[in-house]
Amino acid sequence: MKFLIDAAASRFTVQAFATGLLSAFGHNPTIGIRDCDGEVQFASDGYQDAQVRVTVRTTGMEVLDEMKKDDRKKLEQEMNEKVLEVGRFPTAVFESKQIAVDKLGDSLVHARVTGELSFHGVTRTHALEARVTNLESILRISGDFSLRQSDYGIKPTSFAAGALRLKDEVKFNFELLARKQE
Repeated sequence: MKFLIDAAASRFTVQAFATGLLSAFGHNPTIGIRDCDGEVQFASDGYQDAQVRVTVRTTGMEVLDEMKKDDRKKLEQEMNEKVLEVGRFPTAVFESKQIAVDKLGDSLVHARVTGELSFHGVTRTHALEARVTNLESILRISGDFSLRQSDYGIKPTSFAAGALRLKDEVKFNFELLARKQE
């Protein structure tokens, strides 16, 4: 049984956090991931036998915060060219290796997923937790996880000669909708 992620019905964001001397005047940018796909495939009726794969195209990220158009353009350009280097690293991929579940109700489970995250040319083991609601033909998958940019060879960006910079750790939130394939 296979479920495909519906990117148009899903929400995936990244929250970065400001630090430094001028952080009170900066903001904590929220980045929307607009271009992703993936699948959840079950070998049997159990979640522990499932395989999860999610691919994010790094070129499909945009700043969601209210700001001046020029400031948004500069921030997105910095993010795409200098931080993520989307020309060299156009995708990030997560593939599950192990899934453990606790049943919370008839259609709801808590899943602990461990897998390989390939991001910015680096592949590392990464774990996350998610709540999965099985609605027969649809899976609703939600959760969050953090990662350190430096673990993936990314130097956190700074502005104003380093007086305003973004912290190394960023937080991802996701609400994915996957539709059953016949």
